[in-house]
Amino acid sequence: MHTTINRNRLSTILGRSAAVTFLAAAGTLGLHAQQSAGTAAPLPTLNLKASLIAPLNLSNLLSTPDDLSYSSSVGSNETADAETFSLSADQPPPRRRYGRPNYNDSRTNPDGSPKYTFLGGGGFGVPTGGTHNYLTTGWGLQVGGGRNFNKKFALIAQFDYDHFGFQTGTLNNLLAIYNGPPIFATDQNGDPLSQLGGSSHVWSFTINPKYTFHDGDKYGAYVVVGAGFYHKTANFTTPAIEEEDTFFGPIQFQANQTIDKYTSNAPGFNGGFGMTYKFSRFTSQRFYAEARYVFVDNQPRAFQNGSTDVGTSTYFNVFPQNSAKTTYIPVKFGIQF
Repeated sequence: MHTTINRNRLSTILGRSAAVTFLAAAGTLGLHAQQSAGTAAPLPTLNLKASLIAPLNLSNLLSTPDDLSYSSSVGSNETADAETFSLSADQPPPRRRYGRPNYNDSRTNPDGSPKYTFLGGGGFGVPTGGTHNYLTTGWGLQVGGGRNFNKKFALIAQFDYDHFGFQTGTLNNLLAIYNGPPIFATDQNGDPLSQLGGSSHVWSFTINPKYTFHDGDKYGAYVVVGAGFYHKTANFTTPAIEEEDTFFGPIQFQANQTIDKYTSNAPGFNGGFGMTYKFSRFTSQRFYAEARYVFVDNQPRAFQNGSTDVGTSTYFNVFPQNSAKTTYIPVKFGIQF
């Protein structure tokens, strides 16, 4: 049985080998016949390595076919632009020239500064000249707002309140005048005044042109002048016992009772110097510190102790200093935005 299987395999292998040999011989004879007759050209040799490392030629792809024509001038311009770009592809495009940035809108000036400005602060005031003879250093407040026309120039409307005390010698002199003739002032118990106190203040509304001559990333400096209306008040008090009704019954407490008061209205002027510190270069908020000289053109009034009648009432003016010309230096610190 094994001998029969081996014989079958052998016959199969011999048959296949004969067929392959026949086909190869037939192809060889046909090729020789074509070459001898001159009907076939030799096959080119393919070099795969040379084909891979050769540079890629895209000129055929970028070139315009001869049979492609343009019916408008736009196509010609695009072709010219493409050729110009291909010739200068290794050069950077020309830089465009830009002018100064313009930020102009409803809240910003063309130079980038805010159109509107606001400020608020406080500090102290120092009387000068003749005002220093009867007033002492006090405190003050300041608020304002206005228009920035650019980074340099602004116009600000401002309210200032400056509060002062009285010199001790001034209060002692007035105490003697109130207790003497013809006034003979008394307290609530009918006794002569034993103590005198009081305060003075000046409030004003002014318009202030402001010029910033230095505006750096952090620090700035400016000059400011102004003019407006000034109201000056002197108020004199004496200690008194006040009584107030409450749920638990009447309660007594000590308070200052006004016994005399003077007011004076006049135009005034100011001028000074200030510095600013910007919290960040990306914000308009600044800390400012400034000092100004203030002159109030009060009109003097004569001293009167009640011995002269003005109209139908007794006229007193035992403190003519309140209507004297006033000078002081307010120093303020605050935030500007």
